[in-house]
Amino acid sequence: MGRSSLRTWLFLVSVLFAGLVIGGVALTTYVVVSDGMSEVAHDATLRIARDALEIARDEATIAKLEAAGEGLTGIQRELEAERQFLRSVPQMFRGAGLSEGDFAFYDEDDEPYWFSDERALLSDVEEFHRSALERRQSVEHSVDVGGVLAGLYGPARLGVYVVHVPIDLPNDKIGVLDVVYFPEQEEAVIDAIRFPMAALAASAVFIMVIMMQTSMGWVLKLVDDLRQAADAIDAGQLDVELPVQGEHEIGALAKSINNLIGRLRRRSEAQTRFIADASHELATPVAGIRGYANILRAWGKEDPEVRDEAINAIDRESRRMARLASDLLSLVRNERTPEYRSVRFDINVRCREILAGAATRYIEKGLEYEGPEEGQLMLHGDPDRLEDVISILVDNACKYTPAGGSVMLRTRRKRDSIIVEVSDTGVGIPARDLPNIFERFYRSDKSRSKATGGFGLGLSIAKSIIDAAGGEVEVASTEGVGTTFTLKLPRGRV
Repeated sequence: MGRSSLRTWLFLVSVLFAGLVIGGVALTTYVVVSDGMSEVAHDATLRIARDALEIARDEATIAKLEAAGEGLTGIQRELEAERQFLRSVPQMFRGAGLSEGDFAFYDEDDEPYWFSDERALLSDVEEFHRSALERRQSVEHSVDVGGVLAGLYGPARLGVYVVHVPIDLPNDKIGVLDVVYFPEQEEAVIDAIRFPMAALAASAVFIMVIMMQTSMGWVLKLVDDLRQAADAIDAGQLDVELPVQGEHEIGALAKSINNLIGRLRRRSEAQTRFIADASHELATPVAGIRGYANILRAWGKEDPEVRDEAINAIDRESRRMARLASDLLSLVRNERTPEYRSVRFDINVRCREILAGAATRYIEKGLEYEGPEEGQLMLHGDPDRLEDVISILVDNACKYTPAGGSVMLRTRRKRDSIIVEVSDTGVGIPARDLPNIFERFYRSDKSRSKATGGFGLGLSIAKSIIDAAGGEVEVASTEGVGTTFTLKLPRGRV
């Protein structure tokens, strides 16, 4: 193929490509505008119908009161109320500023009481009137709707929007108010954009073809630059970045590859941090085991109760460490939710045990602890999983509360739910970080997290367990004042 034939082939391809791309964009834009105007017309119809219904109800009430004020009773009062209501109908909607729509009143026999304009008397609406009266609620429909693309080759036809509203009349009968909206303004907007949109599309096709024809050498150079950068990536250099020059297909490709490189780099960094993250999450039960081991060594021989308590605590913490390791592996495998069982247990007992363990681990900080009220609070759930969640929240509260501060763990019943609140008087969480704290590996204030050993897995694990339990977790925090985590758990079959 010669040079001229190649250029001709590229010209034809560029024209076809430009026509398809720009034509598709223009067509999509038109459809979006048309649908938007249709929605505007629909919303306007509903708004007018809602306002008209309120006005009609008010007028019906006023008519009843005036008829009653004249001393009439029984049928005479109903007839007088009906006459007063019908006399007020012509000015009812115009006086209220509802000039955008047309209206027609019908009685129960589908005979028109009154209409604002003859075009409001639509044909074949009996079925909709019956439906509105039977259901005692508004019924919508549209008439004479053109096709989606009708406005491309002729005047736009959005149709006529109608809402049939049942209204309680002052004579204890039910009528139907037809609210009819002709979307002339919306159709005018669609018609107004047709020519500018076509001219803009044609200009865009022309400019795009010229650019594609005159930039062949430049595009080939960009392709070569991308090839060289791709070779560097293939060699394992994840710190490279492809050149992004301009808003075009090659630039979009470069951006996509740069995003891919970024994801690979972040995944590599996440994998590098995983061992440190796992070590941090496992450090809490390990610290508990060491603390109870020291207690066992110091007082276990002389006091059997202390010995038994320490042994039970060591067993509990070791089981928690095993579950935590399983959850970490679940996060790596991207499992959606951890395994969750359901048994009946007293959550207050578990909360007191968690606070006792925290007091042992953080005894050097001199924190004040406030636990749940005395008494049982039963629910159905997985006691081990929920203990993990509350332990994570209590541990975070202790870590981020300065010496001499307070950590509160409260429980209460609220209807069919159990509410667990973990509050502290710590440093708080910045407002900008609150939406992200449950994300995996997310760390609020990295410098502070590094100092306390936080790596952002605990709250992610807690959130996955709460989701598996069918519960909810919320957080409220003020920097320098403290943080409160609120768990809402289904009470279950108690």
